[in-house]
This record gives sequence, structure tokens and C-alpha cells, in this order.
Amino acid sequence: MTLSKAVVKGIEKLEISDESLRQFAVYEALLRKWSAVKNLVSRSSLDDIWERHLIDSAQVQRAAPAAIVWVDLGSGAGFPGLVTAILLSGIPDARVHLIESDHRKCAFLRDVSRETGCNAVVHNQRIEDIISGFETVDAVSARALAPLPQLIDWCDPLLKKGALAVFPKGREVDSELTGITTDSRFNLSTHTSIMPGGGSLVLVRRRFSETSGENT
Repeated sequence: MTLSKAVVKGIEKLEISDESLRQFAVYEALLRKWSAVKNLVSRSSLDDIWERHLIDSAQVQRAAPAAIVWVDLGSGAGFPGLVTAILLSGIPDARVHLIESDHRKCAFLRDVSRETGCNAVVHNQRIEDIISGFETVDAVSARALAPLPQLIDWCDPLLKKGALAVFPKGREVDSELTGITTDSRFNLSTHTSIMPGGGSLVLVRRRFSETSGENT
């Protein structure tokens, strides 16, 4: 397997273990196999799975290293949720909940979870039907799913309970931040992606807890 310089640099910067890389390779093989019959990712990105999907997604978990219970919205092919689950493999009580409404994509997510041995729980449901039911959640993620205001609206029940949201966004993120940055309910910060392309990670927290009104 030949990896690009950007991928090698990303692996080193994110300190990804050999075991996680082995699991990533299993994930890649399954993604290629399933993509022959199910359009899980764009055809053009299959040649750059490591750069555009695996390592790009890995920085989401690294942005909240203390979080061990995650909820991933609209998981699709598992980016970033399955990558987060792989990186958390072996950590006691770690769990990643993957929410996906497409049952065939759910079958793929379960296949990767089983073959890699990561602790991912697949929920074949719509986001709005399940999101309020989670009690103890450290972080929530979503990638290439919806504009930032919609993502925040979906995950707000978790933010109210103290969760941190981590959303990878492209180079046009500034247009999505308009209006959100002036909303007094939220603390937002942006971090430049370590991968090429001009993307960013947007981190969101509620300013106040749901019950007491005290700073979180």
C-alpha cells in the first residue's frame, strides 16, 4: 500500500497506531467491495480513500480525545463515525452510535464494525426520531450531511446535556457560520484541517446547561 505524503504526515501528526491502520485497511477493502454494488462514496474519491476519508475523518476524534461516547449523525459510509470507533478500540466503555436511515448503508456499517472489531452501534432510524433518547454522550459528529445551522438544530438535545459537537466543513464554512457566531446560546471555535483542501473543523458547545443556566 502506497500512501501519499499528506496521508503519511497526517498519520504521524494524529499519532495513529499500527493496529488502527490495520483496521483502516480492512475498512478500505470492505468499502471498495461494497461500492461495486452500492454507491457509498463518490466514484472519484475511491482513489483517495485514505486522504479524503480515513485520515480526514480521524482528526474529528483527535479534536475531542477525552470523549469516549459519541453519536454520529447520518453516518452513510461511516465517515467520521466508524473511524472514530476504530480509533477508540480497546478503550473501556467507548462506544460510537451511528445513526443512518438507509438500511443498506446500515448493513455496510455493521459489516465494517464486525470485521474491524470496533465498538459501534448502528441505529437504522431518522435523526429526529432518536436523538433525544441518548442520555450520556460526550461528543457528536457529522460529515457532509447538512449546513451547520441544521446540524446544530439536530444535535441541540445532546448539546443541552453537555456534549461537544465536532463538524468537519469545507472551505466555504464562513458562509455557514453567518448567524451562528452571533447566537448567544453557543460557543464556536474553528480549526484548520490538517489535510489539503482548505477545510476546517467546527467545534460547538452550549454556553449554558439546560437546567441550571450555569456555564458549562
